[in-house]
Amino acid sequence: MPIRHFYDRWPQYNRRLREVVAGMADESLAIRPSPGGWPVWATVGHTAGMRAYWLCHVMGEPGAATTPFVDPSGMGWEDDLAHPRSAAELAAALDSTFRLVEGCLDRWAPEMLADEVQRNFDGGRQRHTRGSILQRLFSHDAYHCGELSQTLGIHGLPQIDLWRPD
Repeated sequence: MPIRHFYDRWPQYNRRLREVVAGMADESLAIRPSPGGWPVWATVGHTAGMRAYWLCHVMGEPGAATTPFVDPSGMGWEDDLAHPRSAAELAAALDSTFRLVEGCLDRWAPEMLADEVQRNFDGGRQRHTRGSILQRLFSHDAYHCGELSQTLGIHGLPQIDLWRPD
């Protein structure tokens, strides 16, 4: 039995994020929550990029090459603020990286969530389980959706309503 039913709202959250981002103009994507904060486009790029980083480059899942995030170091679009991304690029990045998530939700079984992987980071070794990585990504998506919604709302732009009834 795959774990998809444990994360049954994640596809909805991704869809709601994508809907808002795909309709944004470049000027709106350039808005920052504060003078030192990332522009909206960088936060969205980071959100998508972390999916590929954790699932493919840390966990070893296939598919990184189907996304714009092929660098195993985790360097992402947000690391190059001089190269803003368009709504179309961001929507495609969300789509391609969410296909990675969906692959895991469909292939992984509950007993696999305790499987461990080690990551070398900042001179040390970390241990992570499949379950902890999925929880990290799920909460990471939701965290940045909230951050983006607040920034967009302050500027009078449509917010990301994760729980809107369809």
